[in-house]
Amino acid sequence: MGRILAIDYGKKRTGLAVTDPLRIIATALETVPTEGLMAYLQAYLKREPVDAFVIGMPKTLKNEDSETAPFVRAFVEELNKTFPDKPVHPVDERFTSSLALRAMIDGGMKKKDRQVKGNVDKISATIILQSFLESL
Repeated sequence: MGRILAIDYGKKRTGLAVTDPLRIIATALETVPTEGLMAYLQAYLKREPVDAFVIGMPKTLKNEDSETAPFVRAFVEELNKTFPDKPVHPVDERFTSSLALRAMIDGGMKKKDRQVKGNVDKISATIILQSFLESL
């Protein structure tokens, strides 16, 4: 059984999280510059079996697409073209950044480390992935 990889897509940085091979635990993987995201994913999928992607879809409080949604949708199209045999599952990502920050505080992460924006991105991806796993 392959892993599931979650993507918290951003214009500058993208947070990534992945399941264990049994798909029980979601773990933060890395935050990568968005411009190098596709190359990173291609290299990662050569090393690790991945069966599916989960991507956070940005929504407003009124459940409408946010201003960044078109960028995410364009990336999903690119993902589908590059990895046509891997399903892409969209997941509502509202409040994931707030939840990630709260998780870092509750986990005792120092303020200096919480201010590293990449940490929020990969923890947000982990929350998105955990939400998806719980919905299965």
